[in-house]
Amino acid sequence: MARVKNNIITQGMSGTLGGTLVFKQVGNETIVSTMPTQSEVVTVKQQAQRTKFQEAVFYAKGELGNPQSKSEYEQAAKLDGDPFVHAYNVALADFLNAPDIKSVDLSNYTGNIGDTIEITVVDDFKVVDVTVSIINGDGSLVENGNAVQQANINLWVYTATAANASLAGDKIVVKAHDKPGNEDSETLTL
Repeated sequence: MARVKNNIITQGMSGTLGGTLVFKQVGNETIVSTMPTQSEVVTVKQQAQRTKFQEAVFYAKGELGNPQSKSEYEQAAKLDGDPFVHAYNVALADFLNAPDIKSVDLSNYTGNIGDTIEITVVDDFKVVDVTVSIINGDGSLVENGNAVQQANINLWVYTATAANASLAGDKIVVKAHDKPGNEDSETLTL
């Protein structure tokens, strides 16, 4: 690979030459390299990624065919502020990116009815539901249900509906889903 600075002949060149050389502009430099070759062997990971991307394309096209979904994705694209981001791009990215549980705050949960668990979840588009399951140390289910989204759209609060006398060894399982159905989960042990 060669780097060329301030050369009147290569200044501004970009693209390929004769299928052999590639010119690329980076800052005030022209970078020249040989044409890359593509392997004919497709790995399992590459095929899985291709399949996932194809599913994302189908999802985005389907969502834009639904007037309500199209409106939601168009609004998100406008909020982005980038003139090159369109509803299709937002829907495509939404399919490819799962929500992310950032934190689970158990400090207000002591096993009493009405105790709360706060969950912070982010997503590139929106989180549609957050569920919480409380499981005893012996594996029996104490309770499960949906957390409620708060005014801060990233904050969800679950309110306990069952008394739980013994917390030792209990598991709190939190699951978050976005519009395409992607899931993130987190399990905490008390």
